[in-house]
Amino acid sequence: MIDNLEYNTERPHLIIPEYGRHIQKMVDYAISKEDREERNKVAKSIISVMGNLNPHLRDVPDFQHKLWDQLFIISDFKLDVDSPFDKPSREELMERPQPLEYPQNHPKYRFYGNNIKRMIDVANSWEEGDKKEGLILTIANHMKKCFLNWNKDTVEDDVIFQHLFELSEGKINLKNSDEDLSKPHDLLKNKKRFSTSNTNTSSKKNYKGNRNRKRY
Repeated sequence: MIDNLEYNTERPHLIIPEYGRHIQKMVDYAISKEDREERNKVAKSIISVMGNLNPHLRDVPDFQHKLWDQLFIISDFKLDVDSPFDKPSREELMERPQPLEYPQNHPKYRFYGNNIKRMIDVANSWEEGDKKEGLILTIANHMKKCFLNWNKDTVEDDVIFQHLFELSEGKINLKNSDEDLSKPHDLLKNKKRFSTSNTNTSSKKNYKGNRNRKRY
């Protein structure tokens, strides 16, 4: 009985350890079957067992494709069965991914973020009208809020209008307009309300926890 004990150091290496050794042995058994029809039956049974690990995704087509790919990977690409999807190759698995390209733009006013520039470009592409004017004012108010979050102080509307003029490359000019942006208190009101509510909640919890404590 002791002679039949197996140690992990003596067992074959698991290609995908997440599925465990039983799945690996089932795949090895499928490879050993000489009859192709029998191999196909065993392969489908193995796919069902692998899908039981994630039953909510078992019948999703994309997940089925992933299971079949992993089945071939576990078999070290030695399993010859009829798959409903294209069989992956070892070269595709070992191929290095393409380097991820990071945005190389360095905006002049980083505290506004890149999304502000995209919103300004969208506004410039719209036709003149009330809808475009509303979008421009929304962008300006959001820029003012971003500025206040970064500067923690007040800011004049003329400063925001100047930045908007520069970021839009002179296409949006509110410097001589009579428009008034939202007040700093209104822009930061939600943030202050959230922080106040958290403080009150924590203080109530502490008070409740100490109320029934015995004092000696």
